[in-house]
Amino acid sequence: MREVTGEAELRELIGEPTARVAGKVRRELDALDRAWLAATPFLLMATSAADGSCDVSPKGDPAGFTLVLDERTIAVPERPGNRRADGFRNILGNPHVGLIFLIPGRGDTLRINGRARLVREADFFDRMTVEGHRPPLAVLVDIDEVFYHCSKAFLRSALWKPERWQPDAAPSRARIAQGQERQDQDLAELEAYYGPGYGQDLYS
Repeated sequence: MREVTGEAELRELIGEPTARVAGKVRRELDALDRAWLAATPFLLMATSAADGSCDVSPKGDPAGFTLVLDERTIAVPERPGNRRADGFRNILGNPHVGLIFLIPGRGDTLRINGRARLVREADFFDRMTVEGHRPPLAVLVDIDEVFYHCSKAFLRSALWKPERWQPDAAPSRARIAQGQERQDQDLAELEAYYGPGYGQDLYS
């Protein structure tokens, strides 16, 4: 195994970005970015703790759930989940975050990098209420970088092509839970728990 140990070696392998790619990073949202965020129902939020350990957390809600406060600030509401709070604990020690915003069926993505704060109350919280659920906190992101990413990874993976999907290629969520987290529970019970009813009461 030959390890890459420096940027010069890295550039020898993958080359330099074109001037257009290198210069596409902006510091403020424009009208096109706002339109993208208004259509986005899903994002991935990457964080890193003070010691360098990392986390990537998915966030999903009806399209437009990311609130644009101004051209340099966005807010992402928290919803009921597993309460591990890995990314939130990271933010408390290291504010730097990276976000990728996806629109189903689109290969290109919007990326935002910035510095985050956890906010437990603000006048905009009422605007993030969904199905009667007012978020207990929100991630406020001060934008450092915003730019679009090309679709090549999505094209290579055929991510949005249903004819290429193989959801049963890996064990079911119930089998994974029984094998790793809930060994004392019956598989049929877990299949029922993770069945069609699992999508109910998402905001309670």
